[in-house]
Amino acid sequence: MSILDLFKRRTSAPVARERLQVLLAYERRSRGQPDLVSILREEIMAVIAKHVQIDQDYLQVSMDRGETMSTLEIDIQIPNKSAVPLAMAG
Repeated sequence: MSILDLFKRRTSAPVARERLQVLLAYERRSRGQPDLVSILREEIMAVIAKHVQIDQDYLQVSMDRGETMSTLEIDIQIPNKSAVPLAMAG
């Protein structure tokens, strides 16, 4: 990694993936935190809203916690009319 890489703009997918990994690592340490799913839902909605227009009712996030592993399930319904990226629509 060079010093110039520090000033490059990162794409949203790796940034979102990194945030999700940090949140999941934090969740593993604090199993009793009830608001994690709602925090994840808001973060995911914000990232998706940068690219396509979706209704909040069409985003469902659930988390199943096991003894050794937690599973995060994300269900997103994108209507055909808003499948065009926001940058191209306007």
